[in-house]
This record gives sequence, C-alpha cells and structure tokens, in this order.
Amino acid sequence: MEVNLHDWIDELSDVLDVDTEVDEALVLDLARVAAHSVTRPAAPITAYLLGFAAGSSGADPERLEQLAARAQRLAEGWDRPADAPDPDDVDDEIPDDSAVDHTGEIYDEV
Repeated sequence: MEVNLHDWIDELSDVLDVDTEVDEALVLDLARVAAHSVTRPAAPITAYLLGFAAGSSGADPERLEQLAARAQRLAEGWDRPADAPDPDDVDDEIPDDSAVDHTGEIYDEV
C-alpha cells in the first residue's frame, strides 16, 4: 500500500496542532545523509533537532535551509566510529592533595 506523504504530513500537522509548511525533500535528504554518514538512528534525531531549532528560532524557509545545510555538512564530515571516545571528555588524572591542610582557605562560590 502506497501512502501519500503529503496527506500524512497534513494529518500529522493537524494532530500535533502545527501550522507550517514542510519541505519534505529537505528533511528526507538530511535524514538520509545522517543515516548513512553517522548511524541509522541519527536520522530521526537529526530531523527532530532541525525542527526544534527551526521552531525555537522562528526560522523562515531560507533560514531552515541554512540550518539543514549546516547539519548536513556536519553529518557528511562525520568520521567518528560509534565506539570512539568523545574528544571533549577529559580523563586527566586528579592530583591527590589529601596531605595538604586547607584549613582557613576561602573559596568563591560558583
């Protein structure tokens, strides 16, 4: 059974109480690139985050295309295997200063 994607989008928009036009080709292209370049589960997450970014910023169609292009460039350049460590995670050794007397020291509260 073939489904008309436009009908689905219209009905889903009604159910979600969303009044917007959807460039389904843009969203599908981005999801495809994310699925193939990153990992399959990245596709729906990427599409969701694109929509969230667009909705949060009141993005017009031109801005949406810019956001999608940025996300697509990120996905196309993604070269980290799934089990690779996050380069932002720091695993530096914490020095042991248990022998230091900190009595009377004043710390700024953050």
